[in-house]
Formats: sequence, C-alpha cells, structure tokens
Amino acid sequence: MFNSILKQCTLSCTKQITVPLQFRCLSFNTASLKDNKELENNNNEGWLKKLLVRRIEPTKEQHSRMLSDKEVIYELQTHNVRPDSTDNYMKNYEQVVKLCQKIPNLKYELIGSWSVRVGDLDQYVHLWKHQGGYAEIDKTNNILLQNQEYAKLRNQCGQFLRSRHLQYLLAFSFWPSIELKSGSNIYEIRSYSLKPGTMIEWGNNWARAINHRRSNDEPFAGFFSQVGRLYNVHHFWCYKNLEVRTQTREAAWMSPGWDECVAYTVPLIKEMQSKILHPTPFSPTQ
Repeated sequence: MFNSILKQCTLSCTKQITVPLQFRCLSFNTASLKDNKELENNNNEGWLKKLLVRRIEPTKEQHSRMLSDKEVIYELQTHNVRPDSTDNYMKNYEQVVKLCQKIPNLKYELIGSWSVRVGDLDQYVHLWKHQGGYAEIDKTNNILLQNQEYAKLRNQCGQFLRSRHLQYLLAFSFWPSIELKSGSNIYEIRSYSLKPGTMIEWGNNWARAINHRRSNDEPFAGFFSQVGRLYNVHHFWCYKNLEVRTQTREAAWMSPGWDECVAYTVPLIKEMQSKILHPTPFSPTQ
C-alpha cells in the first residue's frame, strides 16, 4: 500500500505545469538586475556624501587663525531683563554707552544694540567691538573697573536683570565686512551649537553658501565663539521687514547649490535657534 501511494505522488510531481499566458513573457535578466542594483547604490552613496561630515586633517595651526583675524574681537552681551524694568534698563544702558564714548583711549565700540521681539522676550542683545586683541580687552576692563561712574551704572543695571551672558567672538573672514545700516530695519540672529571639531567644516561650507545670500544686502555679520559657550556660531541678517525676510529666504532656495550647502551643514549642528531683533534708539546700526 505504501509503494502505491509513493508511486502516485511521484507521478503527480512529474506532471507538466501549465503557466498562464500572461506570465509566459516574464523573464529575469540578471544583467538588468545588476544595473538596477548599482544605480540604487550610487543614489544612496550620493545622499550619504551629503550627510557625512568630511574628516578634518590634523594641523599645527589654530582653527580660529584659519577662519578669522584675531586682532579684532567682538563681545556679545545677552541680558535677560525683568519684565517690569525694561524702561529703566534701557535708560541705564544708554548712559553706559554714552559714558564709554567719552572715556579717552578706550578702544571699545558699540556696533549694535537690539531688543528681542521674537524668541526670548524681555531680552536685549548688545554687540561691541574691541580693537587690538585680548591685550586691549584687558586694558579696557581695567579702565572700566576703575571708573566710579561706570561702577555705579553697572550696580544699578544689576537691579533690572534676571540673568546675563557674555561671549567673546571672532568674525568669519569670508563674511562681508560689517556696515552700519540706516532707516527702518529688523535683524535676525540665527545661533547654532555645533558638534566639537566641526568649525572648519562649517567654515568651508559657508564660504560657498554666503555667495547665495548676497543679492539683497542681507548679511550683516557672522561670528564664532572663542570664550563663553564654545562651538557657537551667530549669523546676523538684516531685512526691511518680516515679509521681505520670507521672500529673501525663499529666493535662496531657488539658487543652484544652496540646497547642497544646507545638506552638508545640517549634520554639523547639535542645536539652533532664531530670534528677531529690533534696534534700540541708541544703536549705531538701525
């Protein structure tokens, strides 16, 4: 009986299988499959090249020296003001600015002063310029600490603040030189926290990217931190209003190559934020 069942199964398995007509023309070309696989790999490799960070070779030269002139140092002050003290704070800080302008031999120049309108509210940002490197900063600090009027204003200012932060910055050499603006403008500061060791890579990409953003005279200043929060980058942009800002940024995406610059720099960023700033009445740039 077992032999009879086995013979029947064998005959069933050896019968010819009829394939429907619509499937008879289907064939698998191994060469085509290989070509498709290579094309897919090439596409994936292209995207990976945009996402991966190029390795920076060791160098005996400081990265900051390769990106900037260290003889001009900028000071970025960020003050968080008590909401009920903004008017008193503004009067106090204007007095500080006027005092610094009167002190002889003080190489300490206010470039811009802004209030934050979108972002961290009740916050003020002040950008100062030091000529002569860190040696001149030491002299400036000594002069101000010995000035009784400055000490009085500084103590008064402390009553109006919730917190404050200071950074020393260097300007990127590939950014346009700072030119003070007039008229009615708004500013945007876009701040980036980068992964340690990626500042050169950031500079390499933005040296090309800045060329896509020059058409409307929007770049104001570009800095990276030296003292304070490290691996911070600050880009200042100037626009007539929020609508012009939107139109200008959308136009950048139409510029060939801008998308690649963005794709290369995004993997370098740990955190980023944007703030809209309005110049104070005593700001040298408006």
